[in-house]
Amino acid sequence: MSNYMYTTSVPVFKQLLTSLSAILIKAEEHATEKKFEPQVLLDARLFPDMFPLNRQVQIAADFAMSVTARLAGIEVPAYDTNEQTFSELQERIAKALAFIESLTPEQFEGSDSREIVLRPGTPKEKKLLGNTYLCNYGLPQFFFHVTTAYDILRHNGLEVGKGDFMGAY
Repeated sequence: MSNYMYTTSVPVFKQLLTSLSAILIKAEEHATEKKFEPQVLLDARLFPDMFPLNRQVQIAADFAMSVTARLAGIEVPAYDTNEQTFSELQERIAKALAFIESLTPEQFEGSDSREIVLRPGTPKEKKLLGNTYLCNYGLPQFFFHVTTAYDILRHNGLEVGKGDFMGAY
């Protein structure tokens, strides 16, 4: 099961973070071509109570790192959430990719049945087995934020499609 846990997480996170990076490049080029400030896209959101694009990207990168770190049984990397430009978001994605690419299948040995504790010591503490954590929590959270980032940009006129979202696989 350990190889399954690795192959169900690391390559998926890598694929979609790489495609998200490519979409962000297109978004910055779009702003330049249409002669508006890139910050307009970075601050865009689908609805007032939702996070803006820059936060959606940060959270997606964070989920890729935190899910894989917990499954590998290592410390979750922590970064400030202060990215304000497309280039800073690209750096965030690059850090996440470098982290997940540094992990090996052996580190995921037994992670399917490892207990993962979310929000330890708080009223919202939740304990999940690794397989449930990955399939029912980590991947859906990651997909939500990548999809929302894509949707924000598509809604704002960026000409991207399903192939851009999926990237290379």
